Amino acid sequence: MKEKKRVYEALVDGAMEGLTDQALYDFVKARCPNATSKKIVRASLLALTDPHLKDRNILDVIYALAIKHRLDDGEDEEADEQVQSSQAANQNTPQFS
Repeated sequence: MKEKKRVYEALVDGAMEGLTDQALYDFVKARCPNATSKKIVRASLLALTDPHLKDRNILDVIYALAIKHRLDDGEDEEADEQVQSSQAANQNTPQFS
């Protein structure tokens, strides 16, 4: 929870400074080097549900970042699954020399 809170604070601070998209992502990664895309998406959702955060521009920037990285994670997971299934298929087929 502590890590998510730090990522959340970095997201909000960066968005308040006017950072967007890749610049905001880089800012968060600089402040929280161990933050993964998954942690950034979860911290973004925390920010979006924060009743104290009411600036629409900040919420829009955080929302856009969360959507972008959520979709990126899904593509990475699909690619990993395809690689794993092809490796499994290769292991089950006899190798001829």
